[in-house]
Amino acid sequence: MSALPKRPGAEAVAAKGWLAAYKWLLLRRASQVAVLLLFLVGPWFGWWIVKGNLSFSYTLNLLPLTDPYVLLQSLLAGHRPEKLAWIGAAIVLLFYLVVGGRGYCAWVCPVNPLTDLAYWLRSRLGLKGSAHIGRQTRYWLLGMTLLVALATGSIAWEMVNPVSMLHRGLIFGLGFAWAVLLAVFLFDLFVMRHGWCGHLCPVGAFYSLIGRFSLARVRLPARDACNECMDCFAVCPEPQVIRPALNAIDGTPPIILESNCTNCGRCIDVCSKDVFAFGQRFGVSVLPATGVPQAAPK
Repeated sequence: MSALPKRPGAEAVAAKGWLAAYKWLLLRRASQVAVLLLFLVGPWFGWWIVKGNLSFSYTLNLLPLTDPYVLLQSLLAGHRPEKLAWIGAAIVLLFYLVVGGRGYCAWVCPVNPLTDLAYWLRSRLGLKGSAHIGRQTRYWLLGMTLLVALATGSIAWEMVNPVSMLHRGLIFGLGFAWAVLLAVFLFDLFVMRHGWCGHLCPVGAFYSLIGRFSLARVRLPARDACNECMDCFAVCPEPQVIRPALNAIDGTPPIILESNCTNCGRCIDVCSKDVFAFGQRFGVSVLPATGVPQAAPK
């Protein structure tokens, strides 16, 4: 009888312990739960720390936060946002320019645990095969949501956005939101690995455009220590972002600069050789002739 394939991260658990091998995943889940609870304790218990939702919120009657994607749709629909909306969008943009645009997907989005659960079950059930939808499809869908806003004069996408539907459902009753969320879950489970977040979601596509310029990055300070276990590829929701930096393709420096990296930290967790670490985008360069990573000059 052939041995069962090892689970991604098994070497990391053996090398550095369970907690270190799941540290960033646990922190992500804590962040997602905390953000969601901040919005829900008001309508549920009357503790109004945060008023609103992920589209627009007001924290402690002081800090406005606006989803810049929703603001853009609003502008195209012909609406004139108030001053607080502009201030809130500027704050959010600056924040994600620092921590990484698609950090929203990994650390804030409440649908992410659902799609992660679908992938976990898919792996445990040994489901193979997947539909083929190009990862660029999400950008086409992003463009379509903006065109719909322009054509209809409404923020139509927010009526069917699974994130918005989940928020409304938790407050007013899920209703039809159950069907949408179940469809996302079943699509990721049976049809396509990381199908929704990795190939279709226009929200993630929008935040990836911000992520192109963000400061926080996953670096590879011990790239030469890689033992090619492939665990990082197995757990990464966007595995195509790892290959250029890990394999120094075309002289790529040891840092992930691809805008679709979610800064989830799972590659850091599961690597037994500590190849990966969080850092910032500056301070790494490569000699063009050799592709050898060098420290940038002071």
